[in-house]
Amino acid sequence: MPFRQTPGFTAGRFSLSAAASCGAYWAMRRLRLILALLLTALPGLAWAAVPVFGYEVVNRYPHDPQAFTQGLLWRDGGLYESTGQVGASSIRKVELKTGKVLQRAATDPFQFGEGIVDWGDRLIQLTWEGRKGAIYDLATFEKLGDFAYPGEGWGLTRDSRRIIMSDGTPVLRFLDPDTLKQTGQVSVSAAGTPIRNLNELEWVDGEVWANVWQTNFIARIDPKSGEVVGWIDLNGLLDPTEARSADVLNGIAWDPATRRVFVTGKYWPALFEIKVTEPKTP
Repeated sequence: MPFRQTPGFTAGRFSLSAAASCGAYWAMRRLRLILALLLTALPGLAWAAVPVFGYEVVNRYPHDPQAFTQGLLWRDGGLYESTGQVGASSIRKVELKTGKVLQRAATDPFQFGEGIVDWGDRLIQLTWEGRKGAIYDLATFEKLGDFAYPGEGWGLTRDSRRIIMSDGTPVLRFLDPDTLKQTGQVSVSAAGTPIRNLNELEWVDGEVWANVWQTNFIARIDPKSGEVVGWIDLNGLLDPTEARSADVLNGIAWDPATRRVFVTGKYWPALFEIKVTEPKTP
């Protein structure tokens, strides 16, 4: 069963449902809680030396609680989402107000689906450990081809000229959008501390926003330097009852036309439109 390294700690990247099936559900819950507390309380290091922004909930919308969300984006007035788990991975088009899945295509049943990005009339999806991604027609979800990359695939986003990819390490890769070959990279750090587990990505006003796996924080990253210029603390989005049956925060979408930010998580019953508020004072 796969495991992934976080700074000084190890935790599984498989889902809570998978953990339950192997008899380790409560052990994983305890480990996740301990890990989250440690990651959010590193005094004098990455989490303390960078401004921490808060949030206000603007709207709450339904979200498929069976969706193990891996990627999220806003395009042409709607949401596109990718989901994970071997045998259950998919790409979807989702109606915001109702959470209704308007269009869905199952992806390779032998691969664990990961992040997505749109480029022109294509939708591009990563897989976790398969070392290959898939290219789909954005309108029909017809599969057009595959592409290869070394290592793992986690999250995707783009600016106006390149695709940006995370792989669970402190490195963001830059890909040529036509060939999908790597053209560069930047190492991500906060106050000198490398930031691992960069997961789902979104391009927001010249910054890369990244979910940090196993935390309720979003890192705001300067794509030129790789420096984390701010954290967004999203603790408390779900109420305690909802949180018990949900998995981790994952999924950021940005609507530049209306300047709306949407966030959700794996197996979350809701998707939230949020407004980012000013940094918290000590």
